[in-house]
Amino acid sequence: MVHTSSAQSASAKNWAGEMFSGQDHDFNAVGVGAKCEYHFDFKNLYEEDVHVASVRSSCGCTIPSVTKDTLKTHETAAIVAKFNTTSFVGHKEATITVVFDKPYYAEVRLKVKGFIRTDVMFDPAEVNVGEIAAGESAKENVTVTYNGRLNWNITDVRSHCDHLQVQLGKPVRTVGRVQIPMTVTIKPSMPEGDMRHVLTLVSNDPNYPTTDLMIRGRVRPAVSVSPAALGFGTAKPGDTVEKRLVVRADMPFAISEILCSDERFEFKYPEGEKKLHFVKVKFNAGEAEDWIGQEVRIVTNLEGGKSAKCIVTAVVQ
Repeated sequence: MVHTSSAQSASAKNWAGEMFSGQDHDFNAVGVGAKCEYHFDFKNLYEEDVHVASVRSSCGCTIPSVTKDTLKTHETAAIVAKFNTTSFVGHKEATITVVFDKPYYAEVRLKVKGFIRTDVMFDPAEVNVGEIAAGESAKENVTVTYNGRLNWNITDVRSHCDHLQVQLGKPVRTVGRVQIPMTVTIKPSMPEGDMRHVLTLVSNDPNYPTTDLMIRGRVRPAVSVSPAALGFGTAKPGDTVEKRLVVRADMPFAISEILCSDERFEFKYPEGEKKLHFVKVKFNAGEAEDWIGQEVRIVTNLEGGKSAKCIVTAVVQ
């Protein structure tokens, strides 16, 4: 059971803040011109629709945007903070103010900071492998350039992600400059979904030993379902409402079963294997008033019983 409540019943001052998984981020040390962004994810925990009226930043060093401004129950979005490393250098901080006007007025303040180095550059400015299929690998070559001491070197590369592999090449040293080739590999074991990881390069510079490089991309799920949150709106007691889900994969598959713990939801799906399936979902409201949020799991006959999940919501009153 996925629980929801009214925003009015949540803490009057913090109902909006409670939707965010975190409210501050440190970009640490990054190279000038590097592409740096962070997603402040948030989820509508409430029965009412949530609307973002505006986002603004206290400093031009950070450019904010929102991926989706209107969220229904259990839908997710993000405030994207882009660190402006082309126009600013040195230590920078910013406060991003997110203004909500529905279901009630509220403001959430997000904090970002970081240090933009002028002596380190990456080419390309980030590792972006685009979209790859689940189980595939991808490689990107990066040149790290340091302007300064000729004995500068990268001594280690660290990441919290175990599905990245890095290989460093031989440094090329010229007057006042060191260039080090680096190959970043996305392993086939990388989990499905969006990739937003950071590589931390550790150098022998005692004053600024670390510099971060962003890794971005997406591993396309073996099976996906849309929409991710299927809302049936408000139904009267005794009503029946029908909607549709779309389930797709890269290869032909059959739906083995659909699991949902609420018997008021009924599912009809075609037999046989194909890349695209349309699932009819019927909601039988019953006689009792209720606020409903349920997880649905669609199991396929693909290797390992690959499955996809979504949320179904409804109100009976």
